[in-house]
Amino acid sequence: MKILSIAVPCYNSEAYMEKCIDSLLVGGEEVEILIVDDGSKDGTTEIADRYQEKYPTIVKAIHQENKGHGGAVNTGVENATGLYFKVVDSDDWVKPEAYQKILNVLAEVVRGPKTLDLLISNYVYEKEGAKRKRVMRYAKSLPEGRFFGWDEAKALGKTHYLLMHSLIYRTSLLRECGMKLPEHTFYVDNLVAFIPLPYVKTMYYLDVNFYRYFIGRADQSVNEKVMIGRIDQQIRVNKLMIDYLGEQKGLSKHLRKYMISYLTIIMTVSSVMMMRSGTEENLEKKNDLWRYLKQEDAADYFRIRHGIFGTVMSSKSKPGQKIAVYAYKVAQKLYGFN
Repeated sequence: MKILSIAVPCYNSEAYMEKCIDSLLVGGEEVEILIVDDGSKDGTTEIADRYQEKYPTIVKAIHQENKGHGGAVNTGVENATGLYFKVVDSDDWVKPEAYQKILNVLAEVVRGPKTLDLLISNYVYEKEGAKRKRVMRYAKSLPEGRFFGWDEAKALGKTHYLLMHSLIYRTSLLRECGMKLPEHTFYVDNLVAFIPLPYVKTMYYLDVNFYRYFIGRADQSVNEKVMIGRIDQQIRVNKLMIDYLGEQKGLSKHLRKYMISYLTIIMTVSSVMMMRSGTEENLEKKNDLWRYLKQEDAADYFRIRHGIFGTVMSSKSKPGQKIAVYAYKVAQKLYGFN
């Protein structure tokens, strides 16, 4: 049995997917690479088949009609045979030294008596043209090099929340939690980093810069103009997160606090994008999103709305909106995201 299954969702990825796959092949026979060709119309299909033919014991090419990023991740989970599971987007890549350390830890865990639900590592913003690469580390918040639970995880802060890029889940946990991502919807990576959390009991943090998160293509989903154009999909994901958190009962106070913090970040991103668009229609959508949160979960609405971010982002006044956008620009410059 493979230790790690890695799903690589691909849609018209011929220009960059080989760099991604080559970086994953370093894992050798301990790894299963699932190239999910999501209805591509370029050379992605041929490239995927070529890798499968060359590395038949490592690479599996899966071809499907277009279902979007969420549908491709769902397919990856359904077909994974490895004990652990990770998503690596086709325009990103991993560093070999960190990769080997992660595989060593997972191999030790598999041989040991304890069950590990989630392995966490660092990721790096590989922003095109940037001289300084921003590394997202968790060393100040999480115990390093050992098992721990939510009660030992300190507050991660507003800029160090866990993204899909930093997470490797136990495969069976993803099936147990019933995670089914919406199809034809962008920004579902936030759901991957949110929905399984109530099922996570044991974690392990490895302080290595494993995942390289590329930012720079004009057509990327995280490009600001693209995000504004797809704001309805961002809102859909945001509302699914609101619904899911509202359904969770009996969470530990540490986990609930973290999930509320994460939801606050996504509410902030959604709100800023709608304010940045400058249209009255999107400003009304922003107000509607905050009303939705209040209607679905009044307690969480109160916590988020009256926090530092919520007070600014939920503002209906022009000065308040200007402050929100300015704060976003400062954070954008400091942390290097798009």
